[in-house]
Amino acid sequence: MGEERRALFGVAGRIRESEPENPQLAAAIGNDFKGKISIVIYAAAIALVFVHTLLSCALYAVVAITWLIPDRRIEKSLHH
Repeated sequence: MGEERRALFGVAGRIRESEPENPQLAAAIGNDFKGKISIVIYAAAIALVFVHTLLSCALYAVVAITWLIPDRRIEKSLHH
């Protein structure tokens, strides 16, 4: 799980690094709540797989759906 966390937070860091002249984008990424909550849900899904497999799969689906929804903060910062 550590590598996934580093990769996920690495993406947000890379976005900030790739656009250093765009402070609005860095502010829009903020503290990356979506990334942090995804890791928590993934951990819960892994632990839950031994108790209730279907519920565990549902948690993975929740994370996938969450990432399909665009982050409005980023959209707003890029269009302004």
